[in-house]
Amino acid sequence: MAHTIMFGIQKGGVGKTMTSGVTAFLLKEEGFRVLAVDMDSQGNLSQFLSGVEDLAEFEGETVLEAIKKGDARPYIKLIDDQLHLLPADDYLATIPQFLFREYKGNPSLALKSCLESVQDYYDYIVIDTPPALSEQTINALGVANDVVIMFETSKFCYSAVPRFIETIEAAKERINPDLRIAGILRTLADSRRSDSTMMVNLIAEDYPDLVFDTVIHRRATTGRLPIYGLAESPESKQAFSYHAKFLKELKSRVSQ
Repeated sequence: MAHTIMFGIQKGGVGKTMTSGVTAFLLKEEGFRVLAVDMDSQGNLSQFLSGVEDLAEFEGETVLEAIKKGDARPYIKLIDDQLHLLPADDYLATIPQFLFREYKGNPSLALKSCLESVQDYYDYIVIDTPPALSEQTINALGVANDVVIMFETSKFCYSAVPRFIETIEAAKERINPDLRIAGILRTLADSRRSDSTMMVNLIAEDYPDLVFDTVIHRRATTGRLPIYGLAESPESKQAFSYHAKFLKELKSRVSQ
């Protein structure tokens, strides 16, 4: 049975796609069978993992069609033997129309139903979510075992954290009683800026039992990963260093 981990918060520019993509890739590198699910209509995770620039290549064969069919299997793309992708494109933004006009089940559990056919094949399912509370985010919460709350070290993101925790708690109460918070991951920290350092420390003071020890700092080598690609980057060892530490913590927490 796959362990499903989603990355989210209702704020853009926090490193969700980068972190979910690198996490899926590093899990694959450790020998696990991994399915990456792109629930953001921007499709950046799909581009990041597949190397496909034009999302039109996935048209009609995305997570949206998988949800409509109720079965992910026909729409999964093989990145390699161990890492697979359920891609997204712009049309995913239309999913509320389907869920509330045509879908016969609980609209918050449509993704869960779609993924049931592959749960026994993968070790991990990693879900990237959009930068807003939406049906995509709620559906990710409906299927996830654990949530990684992304915290970019800024005041606006600081304000978003308690609101997202409230959303997680509501999802746990209403649609997914097994849902847990894996932790809060501090990302895009800049040690040269006093405000960033202040936010790194402040969120740890507010949520001492939730923050991961690892802090993902801004690094040019990581920012260049989408250019070179995960597998081909000549800077991969340095680019992955923070995320490798985070992954070690994450695996320890989700296995408890």
